[in-house]
Amino acid sequence: MSRMKGFTLIEMMVAVAIIGILAAIALPSYREYVNQSKRAEVQAALLEAAQALERNYSVNGTYLNGGALAAVFPTRAPASGTANYTIAVEGTPTSSTFVLKATRTGSMGSDACGDYLIDQAGTRSLSGASKSVAECW
Repeated sequence: MSRMKGFTLIEMMVAVAIIGILAAIALPSYREYVNQSKRAEVQAALLEAAQALERNYSVNGTYLNGGALAAVFPTRAPASGTANYTIAVEGTPTSSTFVLKATRTGSMGSDACGDYLIDQAGTRSLSGASKSVAECW
């Protein structure tokens, strides 16, 4: 008698179900790790921007250049490729104060950490976030 070799339909369905369960667990974790890396990128860009403005203040004695905040900082994160955040001035800067805001765009548009803010004193805060500053910064 000759025996057929191969998988039964039940064995194949069990294997597909196991793969589906593993994917359902792994995919959200992967997405959160990707979002964490994008958040770290915008945090670094905001700190870089604040440092650039501080250097400008050290040289010129003001954060302003011709009445507007000196354009010495990056305006998006990441600097190349698809932007996840745009960096701009929040409110009206003065010669001794500023607030920079990184606004979510693209794939980070609905991120729970909201928009990132930093001021001349290095105070870090969030806008429109459902998570705390400690969780996101």
